[in-house]
Amino acid sequence: MDKDAAIAAKGRHIAIVIAATICIWLILSIFVGPALGLPGRYALLFDFAALAGLIYAVVNIFQLWRMRQGQ
Repeated sequence: MDKDAAIAAKGRHIAIVIAATICIWLILSIFVGPALGLPGRYALLFDFAALAGLIYAVVNIFQLWRMRQGQ
């Protein structure tokens, strides 16, 4: 049962990372950047940061999949 709890916790962690990454990216790209008049290179920086967060999530999804294979 302990392994099931670890799998569930990792799944929740992944969901939070994905949701937070997308929400922060949207807020920065749509509201904060234009409101402050930031140049387009900052939008690219926000995009790369979001991409890094989503790559982190994909790596964790792969780890979760491997955990479930061991059951």
